[in-house]
Amino acid sequence: MKTIIALAFVVALALAAPLDDSKTAQILKYENDNIGVEGYKFAFETSDGHQRQEQGELKKVGDEEALVVRGSYSFTADDGQVYTVNYVADENGFQPEGAHLPTV
Repeated sequence: MKTIIALAFVVALALAAPLDDSKTAQILKYENDNIGVEGYKFAFETSDGHQRQEQGELKKVGDEEALVVRGSYSFTADDGQVYTVNYVADENGFQPEGAHLPTV
């Protein structure tokens, strides 16, 4: 009898575990604009709460050109909190910002 109760408890725990929505996520929005040599931009959103947008363009830096990328992404963590990261990547490197990230 104790074995049946223990087995029922384990089955109940397995059924109560949260499902991983990312495995069944649907694309809700997708935009892609490749404007050729001068740059690009894209954005997407999925049903599990992930969002991302990014744009890149060439920038003149002295005698050379550098790719400057600006964007952001958001996701819902296991604790239910939505986290957003905004970033710039340019000749100065990758520079992320977010309320949950430490500042330097």
